[in-house]
Amino acid sequence: MDFESQLGKNLREWREGAGLTQLKLSELTGINQSMFSRWESGENLPSIRDLITLADFYHISLDELVGRDS
Repeated sequence: MDFESQLGKNLREWREGAGLTQLKLSELTGINQSMFSRWESGENLPSIRDLITLADFYHISLDELVGRDS
């Protein structure tokens, strides 16, 4: 699986694990809902700023968010 697809899968799992829709996560983070759709499908990659926003929102490290093992 390529990086974009794996990252999208991770982002979807974190969102669904929190019981959130893309729309609700958008409302809570200020990130446009259409971006979540693009990221989760592997179409685009989030900026580092958006990744930090999500990691802070979930109270996890960037490594955890992107599925990187140390």
